[in-house]
Amino acid sequence: MLQHFQWHGLDPEARGASVAMGNFDGVHRGHQAVIDLARGAAPLGIVTFEPHPRQYFAPHLPPFRLMNAEARANRLARLGVEHLFQLPFDVTLASLSPEGFVTQVLHDGLGISHVVVGADFCFGKGRKGTATDLATLCDDKGIRTTIAPLVTEAGAEISSTQIRNHLAEGRPRDAAAMLGHWHRIEGEVLHGEKRGRELGYPTANMSLEGLHLPRFGVYAVLVDILTGPQQGHYHGAASLGVRPMFGENRPNLETFLFDFKGDLYGQHLSVALIDFLRPEMKFDGLPALIAQMDADCASARSILSALG
Repeated sequence: MLQHFQWHGLDPEARGASVAMGNFDGVHRGHQAVIDLARGAAPLGIVTFEPHPRQYFAPHLPPFRLMNAEARANRLARLGVEHLFQLPFDVTLASLSPEGFVTQVLHDGLGISHVVVGADFCFGKGRKGTATDLATLCDDKGIRTTIAPLVTEAGAEISSTQIRNHLAEGRPRDAAAMLGHWHRIEGEVLHGEKRGRELGYPTANMSLEGLHLPRFGVYAVLVDILTGPQQGHYHGAASLGVRPMFGENRPNLETFLFDFKGDLYGQHLSVALIDFLRPEMKFDGLPALIAQMDADCASARSILSALG
């Protein structure tokens, strides 16, 4: 059972964990290699930060995250992580020196036995500490340190930046090759305008707030209902974008689940983007829109049935 860390009142059983440390946005194959090096006799843990330090220092920048905290936690749990030390990144943490971070957080606070970081890891006030500095400071506290080499694919480094590029270009399978899993958008099903129900295609609406936006358009998707009485796995088609047919401009994700009946409001879904079917477009009236939705769903069914 994945245990979330609270800054106060740490479970004594979590002390002594072997941890991988970083932001783990996307939990891609490079991140997974770091996590694998932390596996051993001690409980497996993750030290990460919420919000992402980049959000804290530059809140004015466009959304960039591949995952919200919920999706990251779910993915880490699937990898066998037992303890999630999700540290609140605030003025206190941001002001710690590298020495202060190792002493106050890793040694005194969490009591870890082993820490693994990527070769490009930086930490402490002003990002002054390097992975090599971490190893030296941890050694002084009796904490074993492993520095993981960067993972490459066809000579190119696997990175969250490259994954964002693939998604922005409507290439979710290329993103998945670097991620080691399908790119998923997770969160609560919200009330919308309920237009889909009137068109014969009721959809589950989810916010994209704070996330990097994949290419707008229609996708074949795999859907996991994570909570509620109808938990399970489904196929579907999803529209990601601003709904130009209806003049709305706040991006969201609207997912139609095949062969599903029920109420999903308030439940949590995980929607995996499998294939990009077409870009967003306006239609000459609702009949043309419905005809295209019929075609989209037929295409999605064919693609998803081939996955087995």
